[in-house]
Amino acid sequence: MFSLAVAFVLSLLPSCLGRTLYLAGDSTMASGGGGAGTDGWGQFVGQYLTIPISNKAVAGTSARSYTAEGLFTAIINEVVTGDFVVIEFGHNDGNSGAIDNGDEDAGGDSVTGTSTVVEPNGSTEVIHTFNFYVTNAVNSLKAKGAIPIVSSQTPDNIWTGNVLAAPSRFVPDAQEVAGNTSVTYIDHFDYVAQAYEAIGETTVNTFYPIDHLHTSPTGANVVAEAFIRGVLCSSSTLKGFVNSVGEAVPNGCL
Repeated sequence: MFSLAVAFVLSLLPSCLGRTLYLAGDSTMASGGGGAGTDGWGQFVGQYLTIPISNKAVAGTSARSYTAEGLFTAIINEVVTGDFVVIEFGHNDGNSGAIDNGDEDAGGDSVTGTSTVVEPNGSTEVIHTFNFYVTNAVNSLKAKGAIPIVSSQTPDNIWTGNVLAAPSRFVPDAQEVAGNTSVTYIDHFDYVAQAYEAIGETTVNTFYPIDHLHTSPTGANVVAEAFIRGVLCSSSTLKGFVNSVGEAVPNGCL
């Protein structure tokens, strides 16, 4: 009887021990945000969860540069079975113009599409789509036994009347990647928009001390709350690790 009880307890260990939530993203998620009194939402989300956070977000990165700099690989090498990894990019993924900036992705939402860009030194490089880079990361993480979550980029503080301006193409691209790889999608853009529109533009403007992208710590916490609301409204097993404080974050399911 004792041995059966021990075996039962041991069988539960992978589900309750050793789990970490890794965050892969840009300055809107990263420690220190964009500088000058800003911070990323990844610094605040841990207070709503019962598992530790490893914030691997790096300011200025895109899905492409996060790949090229080996940052996805570092997470893939570190995760163990059962770890969660949130992937959220888009702010730096747009086209840079005639000379490549190291962040831009090829256009379109195909995983096979490519473009050739000119580097500052005059050489050329073949680049891939946002969907390609994120899909590769998701599949590599799944192969390690991790649980990827694809999250859409947060909104800029740009308003049209009483609502936030429409999202970039990288929001539907993120949703498409999640659907094609059968992982959870959190529409962080819309959950933040819901929160901001409930608060109102006048107050939300105070969340942006330097530009329309980077949040103050107060704003970053609102963005973190919106992510937790998205998790609670999803089918992700991460919601089983939301604590009582997280369960009380404002707003409802979209």
